[in-house]
Amino acid sequence: MTDPDAGSGPGGPLGPSGSSGPDEPSGPGPIRAHWFLPTSGDGREVIGWVHSGTATDDPRTVGRPPEPDYLADVARAAERAGFEAVLTPTGTWCEDAWITTAALTQITKRLKFIVAFRPDSVSPTLAAQMAATWQRVSGGRLMLNVVTGGDDQEQRRFGDWLEHDRRYARTGEFLSILRGAWSGTPYDLEGEHYRVAGATVGRAPRPRPELFLGGASAAAAEVSAHHADVHLAWGEPPPLLAEQLDRVRERAARAGRRVRFGVRFHVIARDTAAEAWSEADRLLAGMDQEAIAVSQRKFRDSVSVGQQRMAALHGGRTDRLEVYPNLWAGFGLLRRHAGTALVGSHEQVADRIEEYHRLGVEHFILSGQPHLEEAYQVGEGVLPLLRRRGLLAAPDVTEG
Repeated sequence: MTDPDAGSGPGGPLGPSGSSGPDEPSGPGPIRAHWFLPTSGDGREVIGWVHSGTATDDPRTVGRPPEPDYLADVARAAERAGFEAVLTPTGTWCEDAWITTAALTQITKRLKFIVAFRPDSVSPTLAAQMAATWQRVSGGRLMLNVVTGGDDQEQRRFGDWLEHDRRYARTGEFLSILRGAWSGTPYDLEGEHYRVAGATVGRAPRPRPELFLGGASAAAAEVSAHHADVHLAWGEPPPLLAEQLDRVRERAARAGRRVRFGVRFHVIARDTAAEAWSEADRLLAGMDQEAIAVSQRKFRDSVSVGQQRMAALHGGRTDRLEVYPNLWAGFGLLRRHAGTALVGSHEQVADRIEEYHRLGVEHFILSGQPHLEEAYQVGEGVLPLLRRRGLLAAPDVTEG
């Protein structure tokens, strides 16, 4: 299935499926650095799947609730620190990403927003209309992260009972309709999951939002290869990540497309490596052992291949958490989804980012506890090093 797209993305004319064509240079483009918006709460400790000996996801247990003023502080800090965009997550315990980010466009100047949403919760034609309006209201600052979902309990909470691979098949149809509605020509599709006639929007978004899609499974690789602009992965040691990226590249090449890549990391960067590892030790010491045990049981039962790979990096052990130089798996003891952090001096963290960039990663979505202070740590300590090396595409620090 090839989905139409008559528009242009940020990088110029699009190939047949809305992404860069295979005749473009094979190497990665400049690094694009992004931050994270903690819409389920924030604090100085690792916020995990559980916050006590009971299996609760209650965000009230975190130190900084996701109140509008605090999220505005984080967004402004990310903008001032030189990040291009912030990823805004989706899920039961998150503030709604569409509404939150639309509000934050009014108190930021150039910051973009990577809005995460679930295809199972909205029709593709309505999503196309919402995105087009959001893009016009914001002055072109929207990117989209399409979250297919890997937690059955979470999916069923929203009324989705499809199994893992069928969810990705549905996402493929969803993205065909989304792009078709933006194409300028009414779009028809009769698929297994959707049937639409004349899907379109009044005015197509300009520029067309870049589409991020994550997942470590074969099903995810197939959908990314045919529909995504950016395949998003969680931070694994470079040899393991390279295998995942190569699988997507091969499938995309067979489809006549070229997909770009992004990776999601936490960061603990300090003036010296000793200071950074001391902070990692502090975070580890603050983790409740019973909460770790509950989280690990949940991770082992997860149908998400990416979650299984995160858990396999440490196996629930706390004594072997540096799984690659400057790559710490401690966040994954408690926290679901992205579970690794780049830890070290500003120079070392910049070196590791450069190493991942050589694998073909362009988009780096970073975060730290707490997100407000750590945005400045990374923005003032790491991004200038990447900028001086001629690697960073993100804007310079914004005044105000």
